[in-house]
Amino acid sequence: MVTQVTALARSGLADFLIQRLSAVVLALYTLCLLSFFLVNDGVGEGIDHRQLVEFFGSASMRAFSALAVLSTAAHGWIGLWTVATDYIRPHYFGARATVIRMAFQVGCGLLLFIYVWWGMRLFWMLPG
Repeated sequence: MVTQVTALARSGLADFLIQRLSAVVLALYTLCLLSFFLVNDGVGEGIDHRQLVEFFGSASMRAFSALAVLSTAAHGWIGLWTVATDYIRPHYFGARATVIRMAFQVGCGLLLFIYVWWGMRLFWMLPG
């Protein structure tokens, strides 16, 4: 059996399930935000800073937001890995395809790490 060293994934089925689960989490998060803004802005007076701080400062919303950040990173990693392995191939890029693909994947991994670090710092007020 041939394995991919750069895959960082267990199998195609696991990738499929992670992408679908992360999409469900992001859809639920979007619905939660939409419902908050629709319910609280229904009178036409708008939402003030205090309401936003209370909403996003609650432990449940901070945890849900952290889960949404992690879901976005997982979803993005699998999608970008798929694009890299499908389109950065020797057929298109010649002998340097592996080096280009590895640089692309390292760059994507670094950007996703920064995104997760920033998101956790934002929602959990971590020092840094």
